[in-house]
Amino acid sequence: MEQPEVMRRVIAILTEALERRRIGREEPDRDLGSPELMAALLTELMPRIELPPGATAQDVVEAVSHEIPLAIERMAGGFVLAFAVLAEAHDDGEEGSAADVLRDLALVFEGRADEA
Repeated sequence: MEQPEVMRRVIAILTEALERRRIGREEPDRDLGSPELMAALLTELMPRIELPPGATAQDVVEAVSHEIPLAIERMAGGFVLAFAVLAEAHDDGEEGSAADVLRDLALVFEGRADEA
């Protein structure tokens, strides 16, 4: 998964979290279930590691220790960037909600920044 797609997914997760928080405040007794977008991102982001027949435990360790950190780094980078954009908007006193800032950021990663 390329970084723009990771960013779109991160933005969706943050948008879902904002909505779940809003609903939770308005309807404290409502069962919101479990958020599914994060699990989906993790499932799709984690690489499929194929090992040859007869691979040793050391082969597995080396393959996993090489591939998994790259995927986690891409995802963490997406959350860090989204946080930085939200924090800058807050610190700059920009008009609009966090959802508006996330929507504008999503447009950037959809290649439609001129609409933001």
